[in-house]
Amino acid sequence: MPEGGVSDEELLKRLRAIYSNGVVNTVEKELAEARASGLTNYADQIHKRYTYRMCDLSQFMKTVLQRMTRWYNLCHQRKGTLWEERFKSVIVESGVAARTMAAYIDLNPVRAGMVSDPVHYRWSSYGEAVGGGTKGNGKKAREGLVRACLSHQGAGFEVEKWKEAAKIYRKMMGLALERKSGSASGDVDSAKRKRLHVVTKKSLQSNKKPDPHAVRQDSHDTVLPELRQAEILLYRIRYFTDGAIIGSKAFVNEAFANARERFSAKRKDGARRMRGKAAAAAETLWSARDLRLRV
Repeated sequence: MPEGGVSDEELLKRLRAIYSNGVVNTVEKELAEARASGLTNYADQIHKRYTYRMCDLSQFMKTVLQRMTRWYNLCHQRKGTLWEERFKSVIVESGVAARTMAAYIDLNPVRAGMVSDPVHYRWSSYGEAVGGGTKGNGKKAREGLVRACLSHQGAGFEVEKWKEAAKIYRKMMGLALERKSGSASGDVDSAKRKRLHVVTKKSLQSNKKPDPHAVRQDSHDTVLPELRQAEILLYRIRYFTDGAIIGSKAFVNEAFANARERFSAKRKDGARRMRGKAAAAAETLWSARDLRLRV
């Protein structure tokens, strides 16, 4: 939200993107009458009616999900909830954590058995970025993946860096799918999963020397060996939805300190070691929540 709030003109511009002309015209008339009568407090109330969810992701998603449910129920003559769980958000550090989280999300349709490769799932950021989408060349999706893959190097949303980011991203997912980097075909059978798990387990037990193939995060010296990264991308990881904060130990502890009032007085620090299926990332990626059950 801009400092000092948004002007009447900016508010109406934003409302036109999501509301009908009739609704916006009514708001415009109310604001004009309030300003003309010197009713500043009333004008502020009109603003708050719509701006309370601006720059608030939770409120925005709540509205989107509610409207989607109403539309779907109306179209299909049904009642009740449409979504299995409530919306959740996680704070993610740039670098290894951001790349891992992005790849984990784009591998969801593969993990669910819907497609054999994330590039074939048209509603994912990766499928949009590679396929170009239905409205252009997938610029927005490419910008987001550039940010996820290269933000630790100072990159923003420069779409011209897509080729560089695409190589990094495809390599990550290729490892998880046990394919060569750049390959976009082939299925992942149970034998391959088992073999990758065994190789990964051995690497975790014997890899005492620095791994020359490790994925390094330059800004805070975080390293996650490729096999470890591949292993955690294979499974559903509850930390990635319920962990609250994901990143290096220093990053999680800093976020904890900035939000100290949200935690109990007994808690001394924020970083919690990952367990269960996320154990491959233990001591590298940390979580703000200690998920003892069903991790």
